[in-house]
Order: sequence, then C-alpha cells, then structure tokens
Amino acid sequence: MLIRPVEDRDLDQLHELAQLTKFGLTTLPKDRTVFEKRVRQSLRAFEDLNDADPQGQLYLFVMEDTTSHKVVGTCGIVSKVGGFKPFYAFRLETEVQESKTLGSKLEHHVLHLFKNHDGPTEIGSLFLHPESRGGGNGRVLSLSRFLFMAEYPKLFEQEVIAEMRGVVDEAGNSPFWEALGVHFFGIDFPNADMLSLINKDFIEELIPRHPVYLDLLSPEAQASVAEVHPNTVPARRMLESEGFAYDKMVDIFEAGPVLHCPRTEIRTVKQSQTLPVLAIEPELGENSITAIVSAKEGFFRTSGGKIVQSVDGLVLESQLATDLQVSTGDFVRFAPLKATR
Repeated sequence: MLIRPVEDRDLDQLHELAQLTKFGLTTLPKDRTVFEKRVRQSLRAFEDLNDADPQGQLYLFVMEDTTSHKVVGTCGIVSKVGGFKPFYAFRLETEVQESKTLGSKLEHHVLHLFKNHDGPTEIGSLFLHPESRGGGNGRVLSLSRFLFMAEYPKLFEQEVIAEMRGVVDEAGNSPFWEALGVHFFGIDFPNADMLSLINKDFIEELIPRHPVYLDLLSPEAQASVAEVHPNTVPARRMLESEGFAYDKMVDIFEAGPVLHCPRTEIRTVKQSQTLPVLAIEPELGENSITAIVSAKEGFFRTSGGKIVQSVDGLVLESQLATDLQVSTGDFVRFAPLKATR
C-alpha cells in the first residue's frame, strides 16, 4: 500500500470510493462536481511545498494498492481553517446556579457558539475501502498525514484539530440536529452538512447566537453530544494514542467531538527522524520494527513496513523500498507505527 498526493487520474476511482461513505463524512462528497473541485484545489496546493504559508490549502492523499493499482483509501489536511469564512463550533461549558431560598444548587451544561477566523490546521477526509481495512492499513493511512506535517512544518499551524463524525444513523438522522439545528436551518442534516462544504454563508445567517441549554433538548440529543459514530471509534482511539484530546468543543451540526493537539506534540511528528537507507533486504530479522516511512526525494510518498534502525541509518525490507521507490543512499523520514516507550 502506497500513500501519495492525489492526481488527476484518481478522480474516477475516488468518486466511486466516495459513494461507499455514509452520512456525516462531508469532506468526501458524493457529488462529482464538488469532488473534482476539491481535487483541483489539492493539485494547486501540492505545486508549492517550500514557500507557502498556511492559508487554507487542501492536501488530499490517496492510498493505492501497488499490486492492483487501485485507489483504496484517502485522507486529507486543511492547512488552516477559518479566515474570511470562520470555523464554527460549540463550546460545552458548565454553569452552576444556586438558590438560597430553595436550598438547591444545580449544574447546567450549556453550548456557546465559537467562531474562529484564525483557526488551526485540520485533518479529515479519512476513508478506507471496507475490503482494505485491517492489517494496519487504516493506521498507516492516518499517520501519513503526520509525516507530511513533520516534513513540511511551515505549511501548517501550531495547533491541529480533527472533527470526529458524530452520532448519525444509516438514514442520515442526527438526534442532535433534530433537536436543535432543524429548527433554525429548516433543512435536514444531510443537506445542511453537504451545503456547509460548498457555501458557509447560511451558517452565519441562521445559526442560534444565544447559548443553548442542553437540558432543553431531548434525552437522545443530550446523550449524543461529544459521542462518535460507531465506525469512528477506532479512528478516535488512534488519534488519542497520538496525543489528541477532547477539550469541550463539538460540531455545530451533529455534536461530534473536536479533538486537538499541538502539532509538535503529535506522537508521529515528535518521534519521526530522517536517516539514509543503508541496505535493502528481502526479509528482516527479529530486531526489526514496523514503521511508517516516507521518501524525501521527488514527490511525497509513504508506506508502512519493516525496518531495522541503527545509529547510521536504516535497513528496509524490499517491498517497502519498492513501494517508496527508494534505493540505498536515499534519505527517508520514518517513525514507529505505534508508540514506543
């Protein structure tokens, strides 16, 4: 499996892949015109990786099965959210009200609208074909974004966030949206979610500007706040193992949690190193570890496989070297696939 920047030739396969996604994964639109626009945006972003500042560029990657040459997954990074169109979220806060007359003290959970015009970097668009899941493919795909950040730190903000998909059923119904959003926006959740990718003006025009007391919402809506879709649980755990944490911020549509981590504190970024390839072997011994590795020469490309690390450099297994198109003497960036003590 090889992760690389998206190319024009990937559009048809990516569009087919997007048809497999369920509701709540807005950054992988089923609409071909919208998807094509995002691919074009990404192609422009990859044209300049040396001098660009984070201005909202979209970097889309694909996972390609190098045997079948099929695109089986995708992930992405937005260098900066906010700007002219702000980043919206709800911040969950606790208010305490006390009555001396009644001798009572009550806590209320309240959602406050949060708008950020100078926002952080955001990761998203993570999706892997069901037939390609397992064997560490999802972890390699997700972590590839962090090796890219480690290689090109100037492209990204100091803070990185991930909006996790919230509670949405197979029919596209969100208990949080039904209890709150539909009353202010007047459209169903799938349409609102899709429209937010194209034009965010309606959010500014219609979103409630006053605090929302969760006690006034349905029990189902309250229970869904900061919870993730069942299929998103592994992705959340993986990000938490990388240092991401929930900090009382949720999505304005379906109340999925917003995780965050300083870029330099992301485990893969922090543990990544650059060393030369000393040798390439068909099989590696017991002293090898599984790592995620990216080539530094030419275009960015990443894969996972076995390596043996020494002070002077690395020994790579041959399949990994073939996928990355690297030879002895080439420098690569790498990090253990999982946290090491």
